Formats: sequence, structure tokens, C-alpha cells
Amino acid sequence: MDWRTYLSRWESLAGERGFSTETLLEVDDHPVFASTKGDSSKPAIYLSSGVHGDEPSGPQALLQLLEAGDFDDRYQWLICPCLNPIGLAAGTRENGKGIDLNRDYHQCQSAEVCAHIEWLKQQPVPHLFLSLHEDWESSGFYFYEINQGSPGPTHREILAAASSEFPPEPELVIDDHEVTEPGWIFHPEHPDIPEGWPEAIYLAKMGCPLSLTFETPSKQLLEKRIACHQAVVREAIHRLDQSKVPPNQ
Repeated sequence: MDWRTYLSRWESLAGERGFSTETLLEVDDHPVFASTKGDSSKPAIYLSSGVHGDEPSGPQALLQLLEAGDFDDRYQWLICPCLNPIGLAAGTRENGKGIDLNRDYHQCQSAEVCAHIEWLKQQPVPHLFLSLHEDWESSGFYFYEINQGSPGPTHREILAAASSEFPPEPELVIDDHEVTEPGWIFHPEHPDIPEGWPEAIYLAKMGCPLSLTFETPSKQLLEKRIACHQAVVREAIHRLDQSKVPPNQ
């Protein structure tokens, strides 16, 4: 993937779809974009991807969802499609300075995360946060859920949506987390490492009631990983439709 071409395509298509896109910062001539759309009185959904540069399926899934018109007028949309463009260009998990951005949302040592946090502070607290990732060690799909009282989708609905591409990850311990059920890790709203906050923990501390972090298996075909991300994103949003979340106040 030529990530400069990706970013140009995202900016152009987002404008055609009614989004306003701003550049949070530029890193070695690669912009970090944030795109927003929708009535501020509507519930907000925030999606992010590309925080790890060796996980390319998430950004591509978001671009295909944008192309398909999935981000319609039901919600207020907040999207950061490519948080680590230098890592994506290099194929490395970390950014150009060797920092894992998804462990930097407390210490804020990277320019990317500092700029991102400042942007998040200016946005409404989302009702739903969807984070698109990959895991090079897994053979199936799994996801983390941080739920602080939201009536969002059940884990079985998410796993069913993923099943057209991947079965649930069979391992019972994933990254030192005991699974709640195969393919599903119900995670508390506090970090595993006090100083190493992921983005999902930061969103939980902001007050986001429901965070879902989707993990597709890196060793499987890219097309299947992209399709799986699209399926679970669509399912999560569909189930939010059914829950009748209140509008923003």
C-alpha cells in the first residue's frame, strides 16, 4: 500500500461524503487526519485505525466503508483513519521514533498522540468507540470490550458477524489476558500497565460507555481481514441502532 495515496484518497472521498477533515499534525510530510461529520445533537460514534503500522487492514476497511456510504446521517461521526502513517509506511508497529502509540495515552511522549489527545478533548464523548487492530500471533478473530453500562451489541453478535471470515480465536489466554469466552475479552476500564494507556483506556477515562477493540489475525489473507473488520463494524453500529441511545446533551 502506498500510504500517501491512501491519505490523499481518504481526504478526497471524505469531502465527497460530507466530512470535514483536518490535519492534526504532519510527520515527515505524512498528515495525521481526523474527519468529522454530522449533527452535534446526534449520538457520536468514534472509529480509529492504523495506530500500529504493521496492521494495515483497519485503515483499508475504513476507507472501503467510507466508499460504500456506511457513514450516513444516523450519527455524528468522528474518524481517525491512519494514526501512525510513518509506521504504516515502514511496516513497523511503532512510530518513527520507536514509540508504541497505543501505549502512550497517559505519558504522551509522541507528537502523534499529543496532537490526537488535544483533538479528542474538543470532541463530544462518543457513545461508541470502535478500534481496528490486528494480532500477528492469533489464528482467529477476537475483541476487547470495555463496557461501563452501555446496552450495545452482545459478544455473540459480534463473533457471529466475524464468523463469515474467521472463527473465534481459540487461545484461552491472549496477551496475558484470560478470555471471558473464546474470542471475547471483557476488560476493566483501568490499564494493565499504569503508565501504558492504550487509546481505549483513554476513551474510557473520558467517559465513553462502550469501547470495542477488534483484532483480526495478521497471518490470514489481507482481503479477509479487511472484510472481517467491515462486518464487525457494521454489526456494532447496527446493534447500536437497536439500543435507542439518547442524543448528545
